[in-house]
Amino acid sequence: METLAIGDFAARSGVAPSALRYYEKEGLIRSTRTTGNQRRYHRSELRRVAFIRIAQQVGVSLDEIREALASLPENRTPTKADWSRLSARWRRRLDERITLMERLRDQLTGCIGCGCLSMQRCKLINPSDRMAEFGPGPRTLLAPME
Repeated sequence: METLAIGDFAARSGVAPSALRYYEKEGLIRSTRTTGNQRRYHRSELRRVAFIRIAQQVGVSLDEIREALASLPENRTPTKADWSRLSARWRRRLDERITLMERLRDQLTGCIGCGCLSMQRCKLINPSDRMAEFGPGPRTLLAPME
């Protein structure tokens, strides 16, 4: 099976060698060693790294990624079916993040959801901090009232 040196693997995966070493230390990916103690990665590890990168981009923690990868039979590389099954666990959180990002995009220039930008111009107008009864932080963005 063809293997790649860490520099080639980093170039192909788009992940810095330091991050690859970290992923390996954390048990997320595996390498073999040459007689000169140089790391070599099997090409199949590229799929694991892609899985890690995408999961991280959508806010999945390394602990959750590790758990997902460990759930694969014999610690193998995820297949399309595996990705579908594993990503289904994260779908609700992704939908919530998308909703929050859309709210933020739509209200960013006018209001951050707490009434503190400008009491004179703010659409929310929050006299006597009445939003406090709904909880802390930017309530209209984090948990819109219905």
